[in-house]
Amino acid sequence: MNQATGTRDLRLPAVTCDRDACRLRIRALPSPNAPSVARVALSSTGLTPEEESLLRSAPGVVVSEEGPELVLETGPDTPIDPELLGRVSAAWSNATAPRSEPLIMGIVNATPDSFSDGGVHHSDGDPRPALEHALRLVSAGCDLLDIGGESTRPGASPVDTDEELRRVVPLITALHSETSCPISIDTRKAAVAAAAIDAGASMVNDVSAGLFDENILPLVADRGVGICLMHMRGTPLDMQDAPLYDDVVREVLDHLRERARACLKAGIDGNMIRIDPGIGFGKTQEHNLELMTSLPVLRSLGLPLLLGVSRKSFIAQVTANAGIEATGSPGERLGGTVAAVLRCADGGASVLRVHDVAETREALLVHRSLSQRTP
Repeated sequence: MNQATGTRDLRLPAVTCDRDACRLRIRALPSPNAPSVARVALSSTGLTPEEESLLRSAPGVVVSEEGPELVLETGPDTPIDPELLGRVSAAWSNATAPRSEPLIMGIVNATPDSFSDGGVHHSDGDPRPALEHALRLVSAGCDLLDIGGESTRPGASPVDTDEELRRVVPLITALHSETSCPISIDTRKAAVAAAAIDAGASMVNDVSAGLFDENILPLVADRGVGICLMHMRGTPLDMQDAPLYDDVVREVLDHLRERARACLKAGIDGNMIRIDPGIGFGKTQEHNLELMTSLPVLRSLGLPLLLGVSRKSFIAQVTANAGIEATGSPGERLGGTVAAVLRCADGGASVLRVHDVAETREALLVHRSLSQRTP
């Protein structure tokens, strides 16, 4: 009991996020209606639906909504599950943990039809163009490489396993012998992931979060490699057919939490899991922007965030909405890409998946230098 105010000092933090920051809000103040009642704000985004329901049904607890927050009014002797409060506190700690400098993941598309550079680094049966491009990205300063042999752009048709293997395995084999830069395989298929790991890959980047192929999570667990779980509504072929959410941030958060739990159940080390909200994968422009400005909420899961915003169509949509004529090709969206990348870095992204490594690295260095200075 806090004798000065006549309330219990719960010291329970809550996440409140605006466009600039994610800040601590503690409300252990007397209720206007009852000085002996503590008023505590909780972030609804840090709780699962089941946990929120448990709080709402707790005896002696009055719950009301105030904007993005859940407000609880409790009597000083009202029991609330301490484990549940611990979960909320952990979510806050994760959301506000100090941010490290993000890693830069260089994109290498060994495909003829990727949305930005399809065919540019792909030569049928010859890995050399893609290999040379990958080594240039390493020289430019990327921290890891992401190799893909199947386009997942909106409207893309699936590629059969044998063709995907033919595109990526010789390339990864050659890369592994040429550079010590870590290699990720961008695939939904366990057979492709297995062959890529054999060739030298140390991470699986799965846009389906393990839902496309039930064997991929057990494979990752068995091989002891990392995995990135991405949120996608539908499949690449149909994901942009009028995507609809009631609350995109909450639904993406819940999905990624569930898939992370599936990884742990499969035996994957929690330290080997990354998550990706899937910008452009089954989302409208508004959904994409909402997710990019809500990264601290996604960080509440305590897993590193990987963000892929490079050259994506939301950039052209933003400029078009401002009355600016769109640039001709995705490769000309560098300015918008850099702006989005810096916003994601500020939001706590751990890995930035980009086409333009040198420009991203320069922007991050300048941004960090400016951020470290005080007026």
